[in-house]
Amino acid sequence: GADLVDGLLLAEVQHDTFTVTLEVAVAPERVYEAFADPVVRRRWFRLPGRDATYEHDFRVGGGESARSTFRALDGTTERLAYDSRFVDLVPAQRIVLAYETRVDDVLRWTALVTVALDPTDEGTRLRWTEQVTFVTPTGDGTHDLPHVRGGIRLQLNGLPGALGLPR
Repeated sequence: GADLVDGLLLAEVQHDTFTVTLEVAVAPERVYEAFADPVVRRRWFRLPGRDATYEHDFRVGGGESARSTFRALDGTTERLAYDSRFVDLVPAQRIVLAYETRVDDVLRWTALVTVALDPTDEGTRLRWTEQVTFVTPTGDGTHDLPHVRGGIRLQLNGLPGALGLPR
């Protein structure tokens, strides 16, 4: 359903939960460091576009901010903004964060993320579980969850390379 507020049609807020798993051939301490160290983090976490800026404060109550300008194939541009806050940090075991994404200053989605780092015989099994709320959908919203899930998968695919591992 949708509501009419001040002459604007507001879509119903949509929710979803998904988990992405990644096997990484290093110890959980090194995977945790890939989130904590801003130099390593920049190797695998980037917003699309140009003129990107990043701030990184890896502590409970701290967070990460990123801004960029994205030019689409049709020549239009979008201002992208990502802001997170670290809620719980357990070295080599768990990262809990909340984040929001804005496009052209409009809140598009917000999420609570738990990153679990489980030791395995080969290294680490990273489990990224995201509870996402789509506040402002794209069109009818059918492509929003695949977009977010695919973006997380692309980010995480860059993690082994950022740690110096073969891809």
